Amino acid sequence: MPPQANHASPQANHARLKATFTIMGKPPLQPLLDDHFRDECGVFGVYDHPEAANLVYLGLYALQHRGQESAGIVSAEERIFHINRGRGLVADVFKRRDLDQLSGVNAIGHVRYSTAGGSANQRNLQPLVVDTADGGMAIAHNGNLVNGVQMRRELERRGSIFQSTMDTEVIVHLTALSRHRTFPERLTDALSQVKGAYAMVAMNERQIIGVRDPNGFRPLVLGRLENGGYVLSSETCALSLIEADFQRDVEPGEMVVIGPDGLKSFYPFEAMPRKLCIFEYIYFARPDSIVDGINVYQARKRIGKTLAREYPVEADVVIPVPDSGVPAALGFSQESGIPFELGIIRNHYVGRTFIEPQQSIRHFGVKIKLSSTPETIAGKRVVLVDDSLVRGTTSRKIVKMMWSAGAKEVHLRISSPPTTHPCFYGIDTPTRQELLASSHSVEEMRNYTTASSLAFISLDGLYQAVNVQRNGYCDACFSGQYPIPPQQEESSQLTLLQET
Repeated sequence: MPPQANHASPQANHARLKATFTIMGKPPLQPLLDDHFRDECGVFGVYDHPEAANLVYLGLYALQHRGQESAGIVSAEERIFHINRGRGLVADVFKRRDLDQLSGVNAIGHVRYSTAGGSANQRNLQPLVVDTADGGMAIAHNGNLVNGVQMRRELERRGSIFQSTMDTEVIVHLTALSRHRTFPERLTDALSQVKGAYAMVAMNERQIIGVRDPNGFRPLVLGRLENGGYVLSSETCALSLIEADFQRDVEPGEMVVIGPDGLKSFYPFEAMPRKLCIFEYIYFARPDSIVDGINVYQARKRIGKTLAREYPVEADVVIPVPDSGVPAALGFSQESGIPFELGIIRNHYVGRTFIEPQQSIRHFGVKIKLSSTPETIAGKRVVLVDDSLVRGTTSRKIVKMMWSAGAKEVHLRISSPPTTHPCFYGIDTPTRQELLASSHSVEEMRNYTTASSLAFISLDGLYQAVNVQRNGYCDACFSGQYPIPPQQEESSQLTLLQET
């Protein structure tokens, strides 16, 4: 049976937590099917290949984990842009006839989770395509601008008319209004006026540009095709699928311009401290990717080993919360000597929508996605390993699933530090009021999840496991130390977006 906290009953504590989650007079948010942070977005571009759109389609398939709300591809054929965008997974958006119409040797693509700007509006789908006095332009953006609201208001006062609610359109307007001569110069002018995170691929009739913000919050890599063409991608895993050779990372503050004259590299922005998102190693990147020279799968195993050293426990079996908790659980098992088992099975064929029974099946949302194997769990002391604890709603249900399967003890181990602050750099995070760790102690969170014990890896332990120096990474979601302080109006916008 789950343990009882000494200072308050689970019912009383749960009621207090529900009251905490009431924001601005609105009712409590409903528990989510998946309580992880939402991966920001994924971008992909191909230059000089006769099947450019087909390769972008495959690249977006490989980057599907970075965004599952919408997908889009734009190809360029001489001075004509072809576009196909839609809501849903890559396989749902593109059919064979759609790809056949995306002709041209250059193309860019995007998969999206909404951060700034909701996904319900068809106009919020990327890549964005516009006609300007200097020709057509397409942009696919991974990130978030901390001064996006301010810049939008300034542009509207100057007469700009916005079609979407995305901050990406701010960059489009600034580029179109620039008085500089070339496309790279106009884009540089636009980006010099914004603050925040961006890994971006942009395209005109003759060129494709890849650019990262000066802090390098979001990843972007450069690849080479067998025919000599180039590839830009959010992650290396997408290069492998199309048999492109990894060349190097696009550096923070670097602009790579690929055109008829070959590849040229520029550093047009003021140098800033490097701040890659540390969450890439915990959850966002695919395990088979190399991020900043580090194998993600091996980093996650080392995180699990460090977690086992920091918070050992006597137990009979280590069970991951699939799929993201698997590498850390393997590392925990190897370090502790406790056997690893797949005690939770994930249904990989769950769609984004389904008909849910009103009251007849408790915890239906989690059960349709995850199911336990009682033969592995019954009568055992379980170490349950997950990569993060955000609102705590899903963790609570999974821990209760272990109790229902007959676990003797359930020790919850989290392979990231407590998440206490929202992200303003392109990750779809809850508001601070919704983050369980922002206002509750570890013991209170343990009580809420009903676990026998609860522990998070330390921030120092995380960096030791990844084997990087903390000063080169952003960990604001754990520390509250924002490399670029968000403006108040941006914080208010995030709150409103999360509540609609």
